[in-house]
Amino acid sequence: MRINISHLASLISISPPYIWYNIPVKLFESSEHQEIDKNAPLAYRMSPRSLDEFVGQEHIIGSGKLLRRAIEADRLNSVILYGPPGTGKTALAKVIANTTKSEFKAVNATIAKVDDLKKIIKEARELKNALNRRTILFLDEIHRFNKLQQDVLLPHVEDGTVTLIGATVENPFFYVTSALVSRSQIFELKKLTQDEIKAILLNALKDKERGLGNFKVSMDEGAVEHLAKASDGDARKALSSLEIGVLTTKPGKNGTIKFTKKAAEESIQKKAVVYDKAGDSHYDTISAFIKSMRGSDPDAVLYYLAKMIYAGEDPRFIARRIVICASEDVGNADPLALVVANSAMQVAEFVGMPEARIPLAQAAVYVATAPKSNAAYMGIEKALGDVKNNVTMDVPDHLKGTGYPGAEKLGHGIGYKYAHDFEGGFVKQDYIPAKKNYYEPTDRGFEAKIKKRMEELHGHSKDQKTP
Repeated sequence: MRINISHLASLISISPPYIWYNIPVKLFESSEHQEIDKNAPLAYRMSPRSLDEFVGQEHIIGSGKLLRRAIEADRLNSVILYGPPGTGKTALAKVIANTTKSEFKAVNATIAKVDDLKKIIKEARELKNALNRRTILFLDEIHRFNKLQQDVLLPHVEDGTVTLIGATVENPFFYVTSALVSRSQIFELKKLTQDEIKAILLNALKDKERGLGNFKVSMDEGAVEHLAKASDGDARKALSSLEIGVLTTKPGKNGTIKFTKKAAEESIQKKAVVYDKAGDSHYDTISAFIKSMRGSDPDAVLYYLAKMIYAGEDPRFIARRIVICASEDVGNADPLALVVANSAMQVAEFVGMPEARIPLAQAAVYVATAPKSNAAYMGIEKALGDVKNNVTMDVPDHLKGTGYPGAEKLGHGIGYKYAHDFEGGFVKQDYIPAKKNYYEPTDRGFEAKIKKRMEELHGHSKDQKTP
């Protein structure tokens, strides 16, 4: 092979981007002709060669599913595969390469240039015209292509010159142009289950041709369970951890490698949480965090908070979301929630991580357990709607400013009643030309007291103009 991917980098879970452009076609040849590089990482060697060897993703390649039928019939249309690392996107591309009768080209978006694409497209057109043979273009990390590069592909995907298979860990609706998305079928790959990871690990231990079957390994059930759980649905990470554990564990007197749970813990170390601060994992997690606070579930709140902290999210971003939720969803049902949230934001900024997790957790739990009201939020939304869509109402003359000469001649301030001159600090008068009912306090928490006071001051005809 012309490319040498560092074995050691793979074993310590460093994942350099595979530079596939100009790799010999034999990398994607059928399995019976494909040479096995014994020095390649285990995860690479154990990549499935056929759909029957593929583990997981039954929702898209299970028996009778659309994608499986298209692959088996060699009638694949342009698709974009997206999902977390280690879930089988590249593996599917290899399976398609081994199955299809089409020409198969593979490039990586991190290094491919527009000229590279144009060359492939030119060759694809010539092949189609001469032999009526299709070309499948596998574009890994398609989200790294800018709009110009994606637009180069667009007309040739549309007219069938190339069939595109894009792979990305990012949501294509965020990172791939809408024109290209509309011409492709989107398939989301899910994190592999623990049982699926276990099956992959056990296959690797048994396989003498590509896996670790030539090693005499005695693996504890607890070790398999730990790798399956700590890999968090990432088969590549699980296989890399298994390999480094087997290769670095000294065999016993009988030549058996005892792979214990402790060895598994040392091999996999800290798991990597799938959480891209610029992608949909980021937005999905913060969305769940906010909705859990709104839904008064402190346990869910703490879980999503822990996930964000563990993944290295900016604590200031988290704090701002708590402050917004305290005002939008708790509001006047517990006005102290905003005070607590704002204090936590300031303290988190002052002390920094890791201690900032404590005030953040306190504030998030306070907001989650506080009584809820969005009455103030809904009130300003309704008022903004009126200002935007209806005729702007003038300020009544008696409320206009009087701090300049000539104001009285204009009638400004005449008839204004100073509330503190009246019993209870309240007097009825018109403050807006047409009475509106923007703020409708609830019966929850402190807002119940606000509602009672408003009813006492304005009566039950708050929407009627005062005489």
